Amino acid sequence: MAAILSLAGSNSSISINYRLVQHTTSSIEGHEIQLLNMARYPFPMYSEDEEKQKGYSNSLIELKNDIQRVDAIILSVNEHNSNPSAYFKNLIDWLSRLERKFLQDKKVFLMSTSGGKRGGVGSLQVIENMLPRFGAEIISTFSLPSFHENFGIDGITNDSLKIEHNKALNTFLETLK
Repeated sequence: MAAILSLAGSNSSISINYRLVQHTTSSIEGHEIQLLNMARYPFPMYSEDEEKQKGYSNSLIELKNDIQRVDAIILSVNEHNSNPSAYFKNLIDWLSRLERKFLQDKKVFLMSTSGGKRGGVGSLQVIENMLPRFGAEIISTFSLPSFHENFGIDGITNDSLKIEHNKALNTFLETLK
């Protein structure tokens, strides 16, 4: 049994990426899942001055410890103007200052979604290239386009996207055995 940390890269209380993460983790059996709602984790904008004056917040240290405690991460990143949100980039900045290789040896299932037809793929690609610098191993990726048309109360409604999601998830889970 592996320990998996699941979160969205969004601090929105109505995050569709968080809903995708919830859906994804709901189908996982036989592993310990910790689901974080990042809307409950406010962090100031990173600056060297802030770091020198106030150091690292307890919530940042706890998050780093949560990351280090697990074997794997399920992450769905939101997109603002074809890039990760300022919130998520800020979070990475803080974590990497606390410990450069904060994702060392972590297997990652990386996802994204948006209301648009590209499904947050711009952000997904940026983060897919970024996370290995901090030690992550990206196992599989999935992008859900047009969230409001392809996601319902029971999860992904489009059959081909549902198959693609399940395949990416199963590829990730296979590496945890």
